[in-house]
Parts: sequence; structure tokens; C-alpha cells
Amino acid sequence: MRTLISTAFISLDGVVEAPGGEPGYRNAGWTFKDVEFLPEAFEIKGREQQEATAMLLGRTSYEAFSPVWPDMPEFADYKVIPKYVVSTTLSEDDLVSNWGDTTIMRSLDDVAALKEGEGGPIIVHGSATLNQALSDAGLIDRYHLLVFPLLLGAGKRLFSATDKDTQKLRLVEHQAYANGLQMNVFDVLR
Repeated sequence: MRTLISTAFISLDGVVEAPGGEPGYRNAGWTFKDVEFLPEAFEIKGREQQEATAMLLGRTSYEAFSPVWPDMPEFADYKVIPKYVVSTTLSEDDLVSNWGDTTIMRSLDDVAALKEGEGGPIIVHGSATLNQALSDAGLIDRYHLLVFPLLLGAGKRLFSATDKDTQKLRLVEHQAYANGLQMNVFDVLR
């Protein structure tokens, strides 16, 4: 079984919306505007690219990342791995041609089947709505969270407000940085 890893830049109050400056959110760009940049705090991002064997995205994140990530040297390792986009509305004509193999999945059952297959870790970037659905369905195995010392208030959150049983996590790696960022890696316990 493959490991599904959710990776996120997240505020202390759980907001994950527009960390890189995506338009339409009042606090867009909060990861670089409001906290001093320390390269060592982002080491895990390079490690994720080296270890991931596939990427899973929701439609909104795919549409935001696919026009720019394929040509960015800092995301070169992601260019060659298979991508999977969970969407009920995208068609093959909506996919970019310069980002490697991309498969459209129509349901969480498709994601569960992907996890059951052969291969290494699958990384989920962005994709707040998809993350919530994956978590609620018990499909996420690990979280890589870079927690920013900010309270953003409104905005899309990583975790849903669904009333469900307690989900236990085990902290397997952590680090605090001089700029207030915290890196936390949690395994989901089953």
C-alpha cells in the first residue's frame, strides 16, 4: 500500500488558503510577507520532492500550479512524476502538456485504488477541499505541516468541521525555527 502524504503551509489557526499569493484572498502571500524567510525551515520541501513518486491535486490547485510549476527549477523533480487530479469537471483538454503524465480521477474511490497499487509515496499539495475529503475518508497516512506563527482568521482550512470520531496522530519529526515556524510531521494512527 502506498503512503498518502498531505503537505501544507498552515497558519496556527488552520488556514491554508493562498500561502503563495494566489488572488482572491485578503491575506494572500502570508508565507513570505509576514514571516522572515529562513532556508532551513523549508528543507522538508526539497525532501518531499526527492521522496514522492506521484502527486495528487484537486482541480483548483492543479489549475493554479500547472501553468507555472512545470517551468520552475525549484520544482523540477515534480515534473517527471505522475500527477493525479481529482475532479468531476476537468477534461483531458484542460490538462497542460508540459508537466508529464497526468490522470484525471473522478472520485475518492479512485484515490483509494491508487493507494492500493504498487509504488512509493503520493504527495498532496494545496488542495484544501480535497484534503478535507481525503481526511474525512481516512485516506491520509501522514501530514507534513509547516506551521506559521500567524492567526489569519477567515480562509480555507486544512481540516474539515465534520463531526467525526477522534483521529489520533503520532508526532514523528519536529523542529522549531528562529522565525517562529514549526515543522511537524505526523503519522495518522489507525
